[in-house]
Amino acid sequence: MSGLIGKKIGMTSMFDAAGKNVPCTVIQAGPCVVTQIKTLEKDGYEAIQLAFDDKKEKNTSKALQGHFAKAKTAPKRMVAEFTRFEKEHRKEFGEVLGVDVFIEGEFIDVVGTSKGKGFQGVVKRHGFAGVGQATHGQHNRLRAPGSLGASSWPSRVFKGMRMGGRMGGNRVKMINLQVMKIIPEQNIIVVKGSVPGPSGSYLILERWS
Repeated sequence: MSGLIGKKIGMTSMFDAAGKNVPCTVIQAGPCVVTQIKTLEKDGYEAIQLAFDDKKEKNTSKALQGHFAKAKTAPKRMVAEFTRFEKEHRKEFGEVLGVDVFIEGEFIDVVGTSKGKGFQGVVKRHGFAGVGQATHGQHNRLRAPGSLGASSWPSRVFKGMRMGGRMGGNRVKMINLQVMKIIPEQNIIVVKGSVPGPSGSYLILERWS
């Protein structure tokens, strides 16, 4: 299998093989249930759909209740498809997967949603240095974006102009994170470095190679 769905628990630190203390992220990966197997003949592409984290039936639509009932599992909060998987390791419908799909020392990719920052200015959002010194009558404009270059032509603001706006809340992929430790009894995987999102957010873990 090429990956799992997980939940970010928090951060810690571990000593690597060289004795260096490195920051790590603790992730609860699984148990995930195979809720659908898509085939080229029926769906037009091959994929394995996994579901993670139980939720109440009253908060689940009737359509999804029937979808999960086919796999003989409780309704789940998070569903994701994985298209990269080994043909010889194809999973069965309704099978439960854990962190044993990964091995310590290998490199994986982690996909998540970054923390939302709300509406931010150009200094924080794009790293602008500000207008400069408060001279020549300038007042309270140290963090302003400055001129946009628009005058009688083009009489508008070009698309893609770096300005203030909503920041964060984007899909982010961190690549080549090393698996430092696996605790199969608790479905815990510890990866080197940081991953996007706050504690408690959902993540998608994919094998790098």
